[in-house]
Parts: sequence; C-alpha cells; structure tokens
Amino acid sequence: MARVKGGPKAIKRRKNILSMTKGYRFARSKKKKAAKEAIVHAGKYAFRDRKAKKRVMRSDAIISVNAGVRALGFKNYSTFIDTLKKAGIALNRKVLADLAKENPDAFERLVKKVS
Repeated sequence: MARVKGGPKAIKRRKNILSMTKGYRFARSKKKKAAKEAIVHAGKYAFRDRKAKKRVMRSDAIISVNAGVRALGFKNYSTFIDTLKKAGIALNRKVLADLAKENPDAFERLVKKVS
C-alpha cells in the first residue's frame, strides 16, 4: 500500500497549532510537538487559574473591607460581618469592598448604622 503523507491537511493542522502559540518563545512557537505540549500546559493553567481567581478576588475584598472597618473603630472584619447579619443588612463582600474603596462616606455611614 502506498504511503500517505497528509499533504494540505497536515500543513493546516500544524499551522493551526503554531498559531495558538504566537508570542511563545523558542521551540514552543516553531515546532509542532513542543507547541502542542505548550498548548496543553497553558490550557491546564488557564483552567486552574480561573478557579483560583475567584479565591483571590474574595480574599482581596475581605482585606479591603477589614482595612476600612478597622479605620472606623471596629475590631475586625468578622465582627463587622456578624453585626451586619444581625442587623439584617444583606450586602455581599464585593459590594462592601467597593463601598470601602470608592465611596468611603457611604461606607462610614453603614458602619455607624450597624454599630
């Protein structure tokens, strides 16, 4: 049986793989095997870090609320959240962090209302 090399299909496949690795350095952007491996690793890291990003954003929000609350006389973040819940105010961490950063006057009024 005759050997089939693939021709245009193989070239297209290689070109698509190499186009995904634009900007990569050395063999990872020039050679098909290295590029394919780089794509697989990049995909794994992207998937993992989409999950990690949510954790980082949450911790950043907690840090900024904690800083804002301590400046206004509360002991710490957890006691502030506890008093918020007891007062029946349902604001999430993202909104609280945004208030603390962007609108400190409104955040101060909220803290005074709760305490």
